[in-house]
Amino acid sequence: MKKLYTLLFALLLAVGVLAGCGETQKKDNADSNEKKTEEVSFPVTIKDAAGEEVVVEKKPEKIVSLIPSNTEIAFALGLGKEMVGVSDYDNYPAETANVEKVGGMEFNVEKIISLKPDVVLAHASSAHNSKEGLQQLRDSGIDVIVVNDATNFASVYDSIEMIGKATGETKEASKVITDMKNKIAAIKEKAAKISDSDKKSVYIEISGEPSIYSTGKNTFMQEMLDTINATNVVTQEGWIQVDQEAIIKANPNVIITTYGSYAKEKPVDTIAKRKGWQDITAVKNKAVVDVDSDTVTRSGPRLVKGVEEIAKAVYPDVFK
Repeated sequence: MKKLYTLLFALLLAVGVLAGCGETQKKDNADSNEKKTEEVSFPVTIKDAAGEEVVVEKKPEKIVSLIPSNTEIAFALGLGKEMVGVSDYDNYPAETANVEKVGGMEFNVEKIISLKPDVVLAHASSAHNSKEGLQQLRDSGIDVIVVNDATNFASVYDSIEMIGKATGETKEASKVITDMKNKIAAIKEKAAKISDSDKKSVYIEISGEPSIYSTGKNTFMQEMLDTINATNVVTQEGWIQVDQEAIIKANPNVIITTYGSYAKEKPVDTIAKRKGWQDITAVKNKAVVDVDSDTVTRSGPRLVKGVEEIAKAVYPDVFK
C-alpha cells in the first residue's frame, strides 16, 4: 500500500510539474509573440539615405530591389518569397534567377509598377541618376527607400538595419549583423598573432589593362586588409588609376585581383607578362590570387566571406 501511495504521489507531482511547465511555456510563447509583435509593429518611419522620411504602413508583401547588395540583404533576412523584382545584375542567391528582372542602372519604371510592389529598395550610389524614375514610383503609391552607399562594415550594418526595419525583420537583421561581427572578430583574433616581421604587403587590382585600377584608403578593401593585419601598398584614398612604376617599386608580397571571372585571360598570366612586373616578389613567388569580385565589393552579408578569401590568399598558413 505504501508503495502505491508513493507511486501516486510521484505521478501527481509529475503531472503538476508538467502542467507548470506547460503554463510557463505558454507564458514564454505569449511573451515571445508579444515581443515579436512589437518588433514588427507598423507603421514604421524610415529616414533613408536621400534624406526622405518614408512611412511604411504595413509589412511589405511584395518587394523590388534595384541593386544586388540590397537583394542579398533581403534574402539573408528571409524575404525571398516577398521579392518580386530584382536588377539585371543580380546573381545571388540562386533563387534570384527565378525573380522578374527590372533593368540595370536604368530600371524599367513601368515594369516595376506592374509588379505592384509595396516597397522598392533603391540605392544611394545610383539614386542621383534616377531621381525622375524614383519619383514616378513614389507618385504611383510605392514606398521608395534609398539605402545608404556603404563604404565600411559599420555602414553595411546600417544598411541591414534599415532594410530590416522597413520590412519588419529587425530580429533577423540583428542576427545577421551579430553573425558578421562574430566572424570578423574571429578573423581579427587569428590575424593578431601575425608578427610584424611576418606581416605582408598587398596590392589589390580591381580592373586590368588598359586602365588598371586599385583601391586605397577609406574603402572596403582597406578595411579588409586592416582586419587581416596586412599592409596596402596603395597609400592614396579611394579607387585610383594605377601608376605601374609605383607598384613595381612598392614590391608587394601578394597581389590580389578581383576580375578573373570576366577577364579574357587569367589575371595571373596577364600580370606576369607586364614589363617590369616579373621582378615583383608576388609574381616571382606565384602569390597572385584572384578572388570572387562579388564577395569583396557588394555591401552585404557576404563581405565576411570576402575577408576570409583575402585572408587565405595573403596568409594561407594562418587561415587554412
